[in-house]
Amino acid sequence: MERKLIRTADGSPTLRVPEWNEQYHSTHGAVQEAYHVFIRAGLQAMPTGPLRILEMGFGTGLNALITLLEAKEDYTPIHYTALEAFPLGPELWPTLDYGKYLGHTEAPGLYKRLHETPWESFEPITPGFQLRKLQMDFLSFRETDMADLVYFDAFGARVQPELWTEPVFQAMYQALSPGGKLVTYAAKGSVRRAMQAAGFSVERLPGPPGKREMLRASK
Repeated sequence: MERKLIRTADGSPTLRVPEWNEQYHSTHGAVQEAYHVFIRAGLQAMPTGPLRILEMGFGTGLNALITLLEAKEDYTPIHYTALEAFPLGPELWPTLDYGKYLGHTEAPGLYKRLHETPWESFEPITPGFQLRKLQMDFLSFRETDMADLVYFDAFGARVQPELWTEPVFQAMYQALSPGGKLVTYAAKGSVRRAMQAAGFSVERLPGPPGKREMLRASK
């Protein structure tokens, strides 16, 4: 899969997949979108205390990085599981200067550790944050009661419609603990109906820059 570095409207980088005419993040602002969807509507909507997060689409590692930076002691310890079918190689992820862009002195080193840590098992990034990266297709994921919060950040339904269906959201429902939440940038009616058919209670929230709405689902 060919991927090209581009800059988004807030100055932060993302990757574009030319064959799909699709980006990893919103062209209206990669960092703005990540904070709006996954931190403000997701992480900050959870009770404080230990937290288990499942990310569907590790991608550039941006969501994991900002979660690590923003969680601090309020949500520790965090066990963060991320699925990715097409991991970025060492020729790509260092070109994404999120560490410098976010303005945290420790961010560049943490971003490097997120990408260089081994796959398939939980590895400590900091004393309060453990990361498990799994290279696998979303469609084969089956775990039960292993997350309190899901970041659903798959490529859009236009290019990968099979990832936005009732069976996938049923798997997400099973993966969540009672009271758990799923957040995503998507707002299509077909996605909302698939979530509801899987058992979720779904609410529409104001979207990030460039989108009118986003979805948050609760078990």
